[in-house]
Amino acid sequence: MSARDNESVMAGAEEAWFWHGLTTAGAWLLALIWVAPLLYAIWTAFHPAAYAVRFDLTAPLTLENFAEAWAAAPFARYLLNSFILVTMILAGQLLLCTLAAYAFARFDFIGRDILFIMVLLQLMIMPDVLIVENYRTMGQLGLIDTITAIGLPYMGSAFGIFLLRQTFKSIPQELEDAARVEGAGILQILWKVYVPLARPVYVAYGLVSISHHWNNFLWPLIVTNSVETRPVTVGLQVFSSVDQGINWSVITAATLLTSGPLLIAFLLFQRQFVQSFMRAGIK
Repeated sequence: MSARDNESVMAGAEEAWFWHGLTTAGAWLLALIWVAPLLYAIWTAFHPAAYAVRFDLTAPLTLENFAEAWAAAPFARYLLNSFILVTMILAGQLLLCTLAAYAFARFDFIGRDILFIMVLLQLMIMPDVLIVENYRTMGQLGLIDTITAIGLPYMGSAFGIFLLRQTFKSIPQELEDAARVEGAGILQILWKVYVPLARPVYVAYGLVSISHHWNNFLWPLIVTNSVETRPVTVGLQVFSSVDQGINWSVITAATLLTSGPLLIAFLLFQRQFVQSFMRAGIK
């Protein structure tokens, strides 16, 4: 190799290291910007109100902010409502999306492609556009101010149907044929062949669904009026309103109480989260 070739290789390596370092620095900067509000909330929640904007490493730690927030609002009821809500929505989505995706992937019927296109059109419609019509429908059904009214408009997920349909289509037809030879029916084939092979996709979709509906705010705010039905997002907004006074230490403590379950779940199962998303993306 000539000296000129060596210089070219060294220059290319230096350029690659430069761009790699620049990309890494940019990623760390974006991560710091993203995590800064969370770090501030943690600092403020575990310190007295006098240290909310004073970052003194010798400041005393306290749990009084959490006790005050817990006593000032029925967060236990809000957490229970949110748990019931996300569980109900996820169960309905998995059932409806699985059946619809299996039909679109493996059954040949008149108008299948047209119906699937109509399902995909739902992805282009923002949920906020349908708030008035959804509220009118819930009123006609007599479901205003119920947890069912919050979750019912989200039971049929176009994204879930599309994701599972693509996954089911990637499963070899020979597996279904073998199950039919063994005498399995349609639902048995779905339950014992397709669902187990699509498990990583189910986990990834379930994580997205739970995170989204746990943090959903606008529709629950409109359709609920009482403590018995409010999820944590609406309850936190009511708690942190101006009428309650502005105490950032207590407000951030309440914020951590409401977002804590998701944060703890992510920290405990982050490896499984990443693996599920990677497998779902590969398929």
